[in-house]
Amino acid sequence: MSEATKSESSLFPTYARYPFTPVRGQGSWLWDDKGNKYLDFVSGIAVTNLGHAPQRIKEALVKQLDELWHVSNLYHIPNQEAAAKLLTDNSCADAVFFCNSGAEANEAAIKLARRYQQKVAGTGRYEVITFNQSFHGRTLATLTATGQDKVKDGFTPLPEGFRHVPLHDVQALDAAINDKTAAIMIEMVQAEGGIYPVEPAFVQHITKLCKDNGILLIVDEIQTGMGRTGKLFAFEHYGIEPDIFTLAKGIGSGFPVGAMLGKGYLAEAFSAGSHGSTFGGTPIATAVVKATIETIVGDKLADRAAEMGEYLAEQLREKLAGHPLVVEIRGKGLIVGIECTEPVASFVNEGMQRGLLILTAGPNVIRLLPSLLVTREEIDQAVGILAAMFAERTAAV
Repeated sequence: MSEATKSESSLFPTYARYPFTPVRGQGSWLWDDKGNKYLDFVSGIAVTNLGHAPQRIKEALVKQLDELWHVSNLYHIPNQEAAAKLLTDNSCADAVFFCNSGAEANEAAIKLARRYQQKVAGTGRYEVITFNQSFHGRTLATLTATGQDKVKDGFTPLPEGFRHVPLHDVQALDAAINDKTAAIMIEMVQAEGGIYPVEPAFVQHITKLCKDNGILLIVDEIQTGMGRTGKLFAFEHYGIEPDIFTLAKGIGSGFPVGAMLGKGYLAEAFSAGSHGSTFGGTPIATAVVKATIETIVGDKLADRAAEMGEYLAEQLREKLAGHPLVVEIRGKGLIVGIECTEPVASFVNEGMQRGLLILTAGPNVIRLLPSLLVTREEIDQAVGILAAMFAERTAAV
C-alpha cells in the first residue's frame, strides 16, 4: 500500500471512537493520558461490575499467572470445574460451557438448542424466535438472531432458521410458532435496544408456550447477568427457570470470558466432540470467573445493585421531573435508561467534557451502567452533571 493511501492507524475502522484515551482505572473512576479524571457510568458496557482493577480479582489473576496460563480442554482444568460449580450452585442450571465472549455464548446456546431438538428429542427442529430491537452478538448466527437491521448490513446471505417478532406482541409470537421452532431467545431487559424491561405477563406467556410446545427457552444475560439488575440473573425477577442462559461481560471483571449454562437433561446433546473452544475456560479465565462470582455472591452485590439502582432512578426522576426532553426513566437495578424526545449523542460528548462517562442505547436513550459498588456520593455527582446538562438545554430553548 502506498504512503498516500495508508491511514494513521493500523486498525480496521470498525469503531467510532471518542477523543478519549483512558490509561488508569480504580473503582468507579478512570484517568486519561492527560491526567483528567472521569466518573465512569459505562463500566466497559456492563463489564467492570466490580469497578476498575478490583483487588481480589487482581490477586486471583496474579496468582494464576505464576502457576499456569494455558493447556487444552483435552485435560482437566480445576479452576474450570470450580467456577462451573459456583455457577450451578447459584442458579437453576446444571451444566456450563465456557467460551470467550457473549457472541460465542449465544452461538453455543443456539447450537445446543438445535442439537438437542435434532439428536436427543428427535424433532428435527432448528428455528429460533427472537425479538425486534434485541441484540445477541456479531457472529453470522448471532447477528442474524439480533432484531436490528443495522448490524446485518452488507453481511448477506444470512443463515436461515431465525424469526423475529415485536416484543410484547402475543399474537405475533403465537403466529410465529410452528413445527420447526426449536427455541425462543430473549433478553429480560433489551439493553442495546433502549433499556426495555420485558413485561412479566409476556414472560409468563413465553414460558407457557415453551412448555406446551416442547420449545426451549434461552435467556440472553450477557449484559444483565452477574448482579447488574438487582438479582444475580435478570430472569430471577420473573420467577422462571430458562432451559439455557448465557453470560459474559460482568462474569470476568474485564477479562474476556463467556459462558453458556443449561439444564442437566440437555447435556446429552453436547457430547464429546460436538462443540469446543481452544481458549474457552482457560486456567487464567476461570480463576477470574471464580473470584468474580465469589465476590458478587459473598458480598451480596446484587442486593446492593437493587438498592443503588433504586436510588439512582429516584434521583433522576426528582432532578429531571417535568423536563420537556425526558420521556421516561426506566430499567432494573443498575441498568438505567433515560428516554428523550430527541437524539442524545451530544449528551455523551458533553458528559465526557464534564468528567462523566455515559453512553446511548439507541438514538434517543441515555444508558447508565455504573459499577455495582457505586456509592451514593458518586450517583449524586453523576445525576448533578446530567441535571445541569438538561437544564442548559431548557435554557437554550
